[in-house]
Amino acid sequence: MGSIVELVFVIFIGFIEMTILRICKSIVCLLLGIFALLVCLNNVLDYDSNYAFVQHTLSMDTVFLSNTLKYRAILDPFIWSLAYGLIIFAEFLTGVLLLIGGIGLLRNIHSSWAFNRAKNWVYLGCLLGFLLWFFGFIVIGGEWFCMWQSEKWNGVEAAFRFAVIFMFTLLFTAMPESENDKK
Repeated sequence: MGSIVELVFVIFIGFIEMTILRICKSIVCLLLGIFALLVCLNNVLDYDSNYAFVQHTLSMDTVFLSNTLKYRAILDPFIWSLAYGLIIFAEFLTGVLLLIGGIGLLRNIHSSWAFNRAKNWVYLGCLLGFLLWFFGFIVIGGEWFCMWQSEKWNGVEAAFRFAVIFMFTLLFTAMPESENDKK
């Protein structure tokens, strides 16, 4: 009789630990989705502040004076607006994908199959966020347009923080919740 009670206890504790981990994953995804949507909202409500950021980055007007890569500069205001619009759309889509994923995770906490399927939305949201902040801001803005050389318009450090958070969330979410999920 004692071994049956111990077995039930071990199964119960395993279930509780798995559920807590799934709740943690759901909350992290929801919060990251809210973050991306808040960034998007701020860019819409205070359009000119970050439009200036895009303008100075693409025009390369604040990089080192001796920079021989200034031929890459884009001086067309239409392209600045288009780039900024794409950034805002990517932020919005990132947030929506993460919210869909986070809600899906919460709704399916007790079903391994459904919970793991809901992770796909999170993966897409994290990938898009990583592409925006790593590839868009660090690779294109930071390196191609030499944003790192600007004293005032350098967003590489902030973009790095965001890219790391997206990768952490993707890896944390992909982590199995139990031994059975590893199969």
